[in-house]
Amino acid sequence: MSTRDDGSDLEFFDESETREAPGRPRRRSRPPRGGGPRRPAPPPPGAVALARLAGLVALAIAVVVGVVFWVGSCQGQSRHDEYKSYMDSVQPIAQSSAATGTTALANELSSNPKLTLPELQAKLAQWSAQQQRNYNEALRLVPPAPLQAAHQQVLATLQLRAIALAGLANTLATAGSKPSSKVGQLLAKQARALSASDLVWADLFRLPATQTLKRLGVQGVIAPPSQIVSNPLVIGANAFSELYRRVNATNASGQVTGLHGNQLIGTEAVSGGQTKTLTESGPTTVDVAADLAFKVTFKNAGNFQEGHVPVTLTVSVFQRKVLTKTVHVQSVNTGETKTVSFTSLTLPPSAFGANATVSVVVGKVPGETNLSDNHASYPVFFSLPSGG
Repeated sequence: MSTRDDGSDLEFFDESETREAPGRPRRRSRPPRGGGPRRPAPPPPGAVALARLAGLVALAIAVVVGVVFWVGSCQGQSRHDEYKSYMDSVQPIAQSSAATGTTALANELSSNPKLTLPELQAKLAQWSAQQQRNYNEALRLVPPAPLQAAHQQVLATLQLRAIALAGLANTLATAGSKPSSKVGQLLAKQARALSASDLVWADLFRLPATQTLKRLGVQGVIAPPSQIVSNPLVIGANAFSELYRRVNATNASGQVTGLHGNQLIGTEAVSGGQTKTLTESGPTTVDVAADLAFKVTFKNAGNFQEGHVPVTLTVSVFQRKVLTKTVHVQSVNTGETKTVSFTSLTLPPSAFGANATVSVVVGKVPGETNLSDNHASYPVFFSLPSGG
């Protein structure tokens, strides 16, 4: 074996190892870039699953929140309907209760001047029975739990009114020969329960119920009022005394006995802040302004209370009526003086600068025989105020 051949073989292997060295990395050939968009890098493993989980969680939260709001809305509407239904049931009871008693009594006195003692007793008994029916109706109501205590005061109010009205009827039935002043005091004592019932309703039912509705956020629902004593003077001892004397003077056939009647005191014309007293002896110049009013004063000159007293004012021009108005006075006690105002008067042009007459008549009441002092006619001259 020659020396050259050995060297050639060594050189060949050395060169091959140098070219094929494994430590040097190879570059990958990249394709040429085209004109289209660059493809985004793919998400890391697990990102898609995580995004789906987050979306499901957000959807679940939205569903829960929606359910909570829906349930709250339904509960709020249900609460509103419950309280409204209860108050709607209480309202007719409140109105019916207030319409009887002293309110009906005042209306009866003004519309029935021939009211007799037996009729008044019967009416009081009827009004008491009506209060008892209202109580029974209220007893069947089922109030919301927070209003149960207040509802008990509704029942207490109706009980007080039923007892008071029955007591008034019994007092009249047992009055006998007692003087009217004593009977008036006994009636006023019985009627105190009516005033007390108004306080119970207002302070122990309506006020707490209103506060409860406000605290619970129930809007559009109102606790109804119920006031049976609109005028405290109607249930006073003097008023009852006069009432007793009046109804006791009317027999069962409606005939009135004793002295009855009213007396006309005078008439005044009020216009532009000036007051002029009309006289029958001569014409009175009356300035016609927007606030023109005639005030008629009369007195109960009889011995009994009078009710539903009509007072009529008539304006005539050359004996032709151009204006007539009538006002009814609900009640006038013995010796009491009343003043009636006639306002909103519209006079025709023919009333100016002509001979006009203002006539006043206090109407006849049952049992009145002397009518000479309950009417008057006043000559007047209507004119526009200076600068008018």
